[in-house]
Amino acid sequence: MRNMMPKTVAFLASSALLAAGTAQADRSEWPDNFTVGTASQGGTYFVYGSGWANFIADELDVSGGGEVTGGPTQNLALVHSGDMAFGLTTMGPASDAVNGESPLAPGLAMDNVCALFPMYETPFSIAALSSSGIESISDIPDGARIGFGPAASTSDTYFPAILETLGVEFDRRNGGWSDLGGQLQDGLLDVIAFAAGIPIPAVSQLEVQTDVNIIEFTEEEMATVLDAFPVAEFTIPASTYTTLEEDARAVSMWNFAIAGCDLPEDFIYEVTKATMENNDRMRSVHRSAETTIPENIVHNNVLPFHPGAARWYEENGYDIDDDMIN
Repeated sequence: MRNMMPKTVAFLASSALLAAGTAQADRSEWPDNFTVGTASQGGTYFVYGSGWANFIADELDVSGGGEVTGGPTQNLALVHSGDMAFGLTTMGPASDAVNGESPLAPGLAMDNVCALFPMYETPFSIAALSSSGIESISDIPDGARIGFGPAASTSDTYFPAILETLGVEFDRRNGGWSDLGGQLQDGLLDVIAFAAGIPIPAVSQLEVQTDVNIIEFTEEEMATVLDAFPVAEFTIPASTYTTLEEDARAVSMWNFAIAGCDLPEDFIYEVTKATMENNDRMRSVHRSAETTIPENIVHNNVLPFHPGAARWYEENGYDIDDDMIN
């Protein structure tokens, strides 16, 4: 027995070295760094995306960070081209991109974009200063100056059409949410039409400085919008803003994190694992991450899941159809 011990120790040591070598080989294919496409400063995408990037960088010991972009539509193009590893998007622009209908690249089917995980629903909400007297959509005067967020963002892509469908005539303005919030406060805008996760930082900041009206959809307006656009019913809880005394009716689109389909499977598996198994950390990034949970993968019927992400979901009991895996 004593004669076997050195061989056993040598075998265990050799196995440990082999395992370490395998782990190193797996990581050798990982990117040295990564960037997450977010949106303009002052919006939920920027806060969520930058916070998530920092979390993943710390968790996996890979350099990474968030970057300001034009939002969901541009993020799809940046991830598809490989200019960014990750991005955040909504299902409406994602559907347009995979069908070759992106306004940034008409005719180009963006097939190098894979889904990672569900983020949250994006409510479409409207804010005006209380001093404007605008308390409903029907109160918005013809020619009102309305800020729709960054050009080509989800808000700018869908909200103008939604308001036009509801009979609103307006002067369209674009910009980052922080800038638009400042313009509203200074009287340079009459209304801001947000498509962003709640609470919207720009609105929360406005509430500290002045009186704001959060304008909800009537039941009839909601029915009209649901019939015409790829949105769902949504309720903005009264607790979201100090301005709200009751829950407010709105509509929403789901958001998903996306990745280049050609990124290493093991890397994406670890990214997905870290995100899905640490919801407390994600909620500390932004409260909207309460819905960043695996059960909500069912809300993606547009983008194929990255094989690395799909592997984590299936290992943990969440079924994904084969035709929804890249």
